[in-house]
Amino acid sequence: MSAQPNILIIMVDQLNGTLFPDGPAEFLHAPHLKTLAARSARFANNYTASPLCAPGRAAFMSGQLASRTRVYDNAAEFGSSIPTFAHHLRAAGYHTCLSGKMHFVGPDQLHGFEERLTTDIYPADFGWTPDYRKPGERIDWWYHNLGSVKGAGVAEISNQMEYDDEVAFLANQKLYQLSRESQDEGRRPWCLNVSFTHPHDPFVARRKYWDLYDGCDRLEPEVGFIPHDQQDPHSQRLYHASDYPSFDITPEDVRRSRQAYFANISYLDDKVGELVDTLTRTRMLDDTLILFCSDHGEMLGERGLWFKMCFYEGSARVPLMIAGEGVPAGRIDQPVSNLDILPTLADLAGIDMSAIMPWTDGQTLVPLIQGGKRTEPVLMEYAAEGSIAPMVAIRDGRFKFVHCEIDPPQLFDLESDPAERVNLATDPAHADRVAEFMAMVRTRWDMTRFDAEVRESQARRWVVYPALRNGAYYPWDFQPLQKASERYMRNHMDLNVLEDRQRFPRGEQA
Repeated sequence: MSAQPNILIIMVDQLNGTLFPDGPAEFLHAPHLKTLAARSARFANNYTASPLCAPGRAAFMSGQLASRTRVYDNAAEFGSSIPTFAHHLRAAGYHTCLSGKMHFVGPDQLHGFEERLTTDIYPADFGWTPDYRKPGERIDWWYHNLGSVKGAGVAEISNQMEYDDEVAFLANQKLYQLSRESQDEGRRPWCLNVSFTHPHDPFVARRKYWDLYDGCDRLEPEVGFIPHDQQDPHSQRLYHASDYPSFDITPEDVRRSRQAYFANISYLDDKVGELVDTLTRTRMLDDTLILFCSDHGEMLGERGLWFKMCFYEGSARVPLMIAGEGVPAGRIDQPVSNLDILPTLADLAGIDMSAIMPWTDGQTLVPLIQGGKRTEPVLMEYAAEGSIAPMVAIRDGRFKFVHCEIDPPQLFDLESDPAERVNLATDPAHADRVAEFMAMVRTRWDMTRFDAEVRESQARRWVVYPALRNGAYYPWDFQPLQKASERYMRNHMDLNVLEDRQRFPRGEQA
């Protein structure tokens, strides 16, 4: 592989990392992902930086925590001055391209990408802003509710399927174009980020994928429904945020939702297979790093919780696999973070790391890939819907600690209690460990300031958004444009030259 390998990032949405204990779980029908896993460095304990789409993705792009990017929720602007891996790679000579979702909020819909092939599936404005001034308020028109669970089933097309079909088609089309250019002198290395919206709810799937999981023995949650009065305070708030009282969720609803979710992993697996097949047939596979990741997880009915928005493993733990020449395959158990993706990509691309590190809260994973150790804990933050004050979490070794100024602390031993059934924070035997974690919290965060900054951001947006919707409205949503006059055959083109240049490989006969 060259000093500047091509990079294909395949990002999915809301994929529960506990289903990837060492690549895809055995019960999943995911042959392409299993093949990819077999030649990948597989990070079994990788975490989102924030368990919600926009803050999690801004952290993935920038390698910075939400308190630093100020992307606190799904309607917080991602500032154009924040460096992303797309900026770093582009400055190093890469062509950077995005096909699919990234949930950028604000007028900048590129953030370092030179080219974007699709619009986003989510809005780019401030309309989904929560409001800490109204604790516990449900904003019915956009908050998650359990309609996705109640309506789980089979569909041959949906809003989300239409989107991901387009994302995959245009990404494969782009790979073909890149293959044509691969034979040019002076070609640039490329980074193509292909970002799908599945297996994110709604829980509907095409019949051919749904049928794969008939009779599956994983349709029941490991930890069943926990009544409201027995839940921790944040989970109680999530029950309200998802409007539990308005829905009669039956065990069959839970099973059908999980079946659809697993089915959509298989749907994505086919998309991954298409991309890798295109790389293979266009002879670019050996020169390309492939990174597979997700923005956050999905609780899938565990504990009675759905979607994300919390630090339990189903929500916060996410897959991460890296494959390519020079990346030894194997399982790595040390906890890592999506924050580490930016410095890792820069390191693998041969970029000077001293120029990268001031702009990230993450660490390069290259030393871990090469058999080294990690010393820093994994940090997470959450300050969006379902919360009424910022929450933080630390994964350090076998333990996870969760802190919020208004809630009792939580401490879990993930080795002896992977399902997080027992909160050790009140156990006198762990008092010293709780004190150590609290010292880490106080060292790393000013929680009072964090809270004030979130409230100020929300208040500003509650002024700006209604004003911008009054009168003429100019959307920030990305508008993909095609130069039709430069595609296929046109009269200003030499068709002999065109036909040759648009062919890969050129000049070869069977």
